[in-house]
Amino acid sequence: MKPSSRSRVRPLRFRRLAALALGLACAGHAVAMDAAQAERRAAELVARMTLEEKIAQLQSSAPAIPRLGVPAYDWWSEGLHGTARAGYATVFPQAIGLAASWNAALLHEVGEVVSTEARAKYNLAGRGDHPRYHGLSIWSPNINIFRDPRWGRGQETYGEDPFLTGTLATRFVRGIQGDDPAELKAAATPKHFAVHSGPEKGRHGFDSHTPPHDLEDTYLPAFRMAVTEGQAASVMCAYNALEGTPACASPLLLQERLRRDWRFAGYVVSDCDAVDDMTQFHHYKPDNAGSSAAAVAAGTDLDCGIAYAALGEAVRKGQVSEAVLDQAARRLFAARYRMGMLDEPNGPYATLGAADINSPAHRALALRAARESIVLLKNEGGALPLKQDTRIAVIGPNADALNILEANYHGTAVDPVTPLAGLRKQFGAARVSYAQGATLAQGVSVPVPASALRTGGKDAGPGLRGEYFDHADFNGKPRLVRTDHRIDFDWDEVPPAKGFAAANYAVRWTGDLLPPGAGDYNLNVHIDRCFDCKGHDPVRLYVDGKLVLDDHGKDYDLNVPLHFADTRPRPLKLELRHSGEDQGIRLQWNAPADAQLREAKEAVAKADVVVAVVGLSPDVEGEELQVSVPGFSGGDRTDLALPATQQKLLEAAKASGKPLVVVLTSGSAVALNWAKQHADAIVAAWYPGEEGGTAIADVLAGNYNPAGRLPVTFYASADDLPKFDDYRMEGRTYRYFRGTPLFAFGEGLSYTRFAYEAPTLSSKTLKAGDKLGVDVRVRNAGERDGDEVVQVYLSSSEEGAPRHSLVGFRRVAFKAGESKLVHFEIDPRQLSVVNLKGERKVAPGKYVLFAGGQQPAGNTGTEFLIEGSLALPR
Repeated sequence: MKPSSRSRVRPLRFRRLAALALGLACAGHAVAMDAAQAERRAAELVARMTLEEKIAQLQSSAPAIPRLGVPAYDWWSEGLHGTARAGYATVFPQAIGLAASWNAALLHEVGEVVSTEARAKYNLAGRGDHPRYHGLSIWSPNINIFRDPRWGRGQETYGEDPFLTGTLATRFVRGIQGDDPAELKAAATPKHFAVHSGPEKGRHGFDSHTPPHDLEDTYLPAFRMAVTEGQAASVMCAYNALEGTPACASPLLLQERLRRDWRFAGYVVSDCDAVDDMTQFHHYKPDNAGSSAAAVAAGTDLDCGIAYAALGEAVRKGQVSEAVLDQAARRLFAARYRMGMLDEPNGPYATLGAADINSPAHRALALRAARESIVLLKNEGGALPLKQDTRIAVIGPNADALNILEANYHGTAVDPVTPLAGLRKQFGAARVSYAQGATLAQGVSVPVPASALRTGGKDAGPGLRGEYFDHADFNGKPRLVRTDHRIDFDWDEVPPAKGFAAANYAVRWTGDLLPPGAGDYNLNVHIDRCFDCKGHDPVRLYVDGKLVLDDHGKDYDLNVPLHFADTRPRPLKLELRHSGEDQGIRLQWNAPADAQLREAKEAVAKADVVVAVVGLSPDVEGEELQVSVPGFSGGDRTDLALPATQQKLLEAAKASGKPLVVVLTSGSAVALNWAKQHADAIVAAWYPGEEGGTAIADVLAGNYNPAGRLPVTFYASADDLPKFDDYRMEGRTYRYFRGTPLFAFGEGLSYTRFAYEAPTLSSKTLKAGDKLGVDVRVRNAGERDGDEVVQVYLSSSEEGAPRHSLVGFRRVAFKAGESKLVHFEIDPRQLSVVNLKGERKVAPGKYVLFAGGQQPAGNTGTEFLIEGSLALPR
């Protein structure tokens, strides 16, 4: 989908009117209904609508129909790793981090919190119209296969394996939708169906040529699981075409697979403007009337966008019948009935409200999720955990940045904890020295650190003096004065401080900028713009008493080149007037590399150990980003290596002779070739959510024993991969990659050791169609409690089979010395293979099963036979 946008609709009260007008509900009582009842009520309602009313309801910003008691409803709501873009919410680790937990039960709990907070916001919006991002139709999870680490949106997925992705997605979907038979808690929407995973450039018109084998073997299984096992209420079709047909008009995807083969009974929504893309970029039809007719006829019920406004013309031209529109509208209103939207709120979720948003229990779950997501990749000589009295130098551009916690598609975190803040709290501020040390990448700005800002006056300290006015100008006295250590704020639909409104305020920051060295600087004021809003927040920046920036809401990245001949303090003033719907502000810079590196060396000299928080950020990897610097283009990556600015920082730190701990924050695999050889420890922390800093500190201190596993392969170089825009799977992911990875899918260390006995199989000879029972005895052979992720892989010599495939996994907690028998049931689908024609079957022959804490090495495993053959449905 496209970047964040905002839309406001004045609330109206329609639900009681709906009950009276339709005679379908009793006022004051929720109507318990199954799917058939919801469909019947939807059919009765749609039958009363005019053609124009039906067409309007098939567009994501559906208007009210007062005469029928139907309130307006915007279908666009997000919940990738927490309820998103609607103000304060619990912010969990980014999806790729959740996947690194390898804990399906955790994903279910996270899904429950997403829908609980979505329900709370829906209820708080009132009983009438519901604006964008305040609804119950959650456009998540993203279950595209992360087939190539260069894709910037891969961070939104559950990794590269179809079975891991499908299992986690199924539990997440169930968590979102709830278990009440009478009312959907919310509607989950697996996306983007299908074969969508970059490049971002050209995604609106890209044709994903995919062999039948790869389609069935890799790209569709997770969607199938989310629909057939998760019972997802909705599915989102993708921007791309598949073999010449746009996904949102594909009979193969939407009719044959989704509705015929998988018996999907819910509704399909387009990715935003995907139907218009069919006209503008795919050139599938000459106009939106033709594109809309093709999409709705294929089964795309809801258009995120305005292309379906042309459906009236399509009906008049005979390109599509009104009956097809009726069917789409019935599916949409059946979903609204199942979620209780058109009845008096009296169901199990009616009392959810403000107290249920970022509650203590939800925050505790965010911390647990962050801890479970962390992957220990190297621990040479027991470098970790650190002793409590260790003096630590924290360096790196990601050590004290908000955006590496929140990632993309996020809510606004309440009291987020950066890695620096977490380490200071854990080890004591006096034991932690800090220097940013480097920018993220050449030409990429990072937040100006507190160490480079001074409030001024007799009580001068780190940061700037912030004066907060409760109106959008600077008249009168500020309502609040405080010190802000960094100007790095996410104020999306939230006030800047307690007692303020979320709109109409102004902030003036004053103090000194402390250049770390002479040279060329680039100051940057970054505004998180609302892309479809009418007006934007103006900002002004003064340096040395001079107005160097006076922007009237025209741009979101405002750069000011400056040269400082010395390091004397420069008076600084920054003014923001917030009267629109923009979402936050950051004061950033590019400082001279030598000066920053010198500061890092000074911090390292004071310490016993160096913790370098390095990696990527949502500023360089993500959806259709306007970035083009070495290593990054348009949100995707052109190089897998750690950016050169950060690599130089690591090398300087290691040259000190102090132990070096690398904490990698990123949404994808980074080729840490030098660090693997030279660092003493490496921890992958992903984009860890609001409690990320606490979780990182807990792992480094040994308060928590890490057990995360990689959900993606870390390659040594992009040169090891096929072309980015080649959708064939040969040479990709652990299943088809023939080379040696830097770090393997499923890899992860612990502070304890685990011992495995050979697995015991329910039978050494199966008949095609039988399940295989597997028992694995696992013992914690170390002296610390810890979790182990038990992994089961299957190998076959059958044509089309991968090297080996994950067919079972479970995260299990062990006390020190404890032994447990872990049981798996491997069903026929996981025992099957896909031939080159795309046909799935259980084939006769010899198979090898491996169970352990990582992928199989060499030919280790237990053999069994399958007799006979069984074709499986698609």
